[in-house]
Amino acid sequence: MTPRERVLTAFDHAEPDRVPRWCGASVEFWAKAKAALGLDDEALRVRFGDDFRRIFAVDTGNDAPFTHPEATSRTVFGIERHGMGWGQPLDHPLKGATLDQVHAFAWPDAGRLDVSQLTAEAEQWDGRYAILGGDWAPFWHDAIDLLDMDGLCIQMIDVPEVVDAVMGHIVDYYMAANEQIFSAAGEAIDIYFIGNDFGSQRGPLVSPAMFERFCLGHLRRLLDLARAYGLKTQLHCCGGIRPLIPMMIDAGLDALHAVQPSCGGMDLAALKADFGETIVFNGGIDSHHVLIDAAPETVRQSTREVLEIMMPGGGYVAGASHDTILEETPVENVLAMFDAVEEFGVYG
Repeated sequence: MTPRERVLTAFDHAEPDRVPRWCGASVEFWAKAKAALGLDDEALRVRFGDDFRRIFAVDTGNDAPFTHPEATSRTVFGIERHGMGWGQPLDHPLKGATLDQVHAFAWPDAGRLDVSQLTAEAEQWDGRYAILGGDWAPFWHDAIDLLDMDGLCIQMIDVPEVVDAVMGHIVDYYMAANEQIFSAAGEAIDIYFIGNDFGSQRGPLVSPAMFERFCLGHLRRLLDLARAYGLKTQLHCCGGIRPLIPMMIDAGLDALHAVQPSCGGMDLAALKADFGETIVFNGGIDSHHVLIDAAPETVRQSTREVLEIMMPGGGYVAGASHDTILEETPVENVLAMFDAVEEFGVYG
């Protein structure tokens, strides 16, 4: 099988030739791994056995100088952030806002995206790999940025119409962005990949009732749009989110990434038994306690144990339990993980 065939077979809950592999990594780890192995970007993906490739629209409207002296990045909604990676928000412009102030906010126009190169970018791999595309659409995180986490939680109770308006404007932007992307390159994309972290180490960040009230409908909007273009769907969602999984399945989600077995309620055997026939699980190889701290042989054995639980019947993609493999992770441990999938993840 080609990597694309392998992935799509797993997404159809059938057994491919072997378990597909997924590699997501921080910029810092990626640079370290390339230097350690003497490989370029594509050669490193091949060495790790990554069965996926990803294409991105270009944001042409986010190059203005920062207004805050500590800013290191900025979201599409103008929130300047500071710190490692995307950092943390430096202000919350809609905290305590009224409904009129929400509607008057300077919401972005999705016309700022350049989608002209997407199909050509996907075609460089000649149909060999499963192509991820679409806007990341982290609407839950954007709402936190705009309202502040405490403010968001309080306004859900006190002025839910304000939260509804904020979420609506945010997801309206992402719907328009994805409409552009899918219209331009939908035939070149296999899987719409969206990211929102609804979980903590112990469980969901909001109750199932609040998730259903404020988030589920917007998630469903984005998934429905992708399905209208014939795409599979995958949600990146960290944390202990077991109570939310049935609603995600009902909304039409095909795959959940990157499953964290160290979080509350995320026991792999229980997840596979209860949901393995209806949703694809991606991840599950423990970044928290194994990939960073263990010896390569322990990583190899742990990977084998995860495969024994998750691979029967298909519906599983092997990878780390945190997509952004961190810089402090030993390169030899990541090699041990992917080599173990190659060795033990064979069907039949």
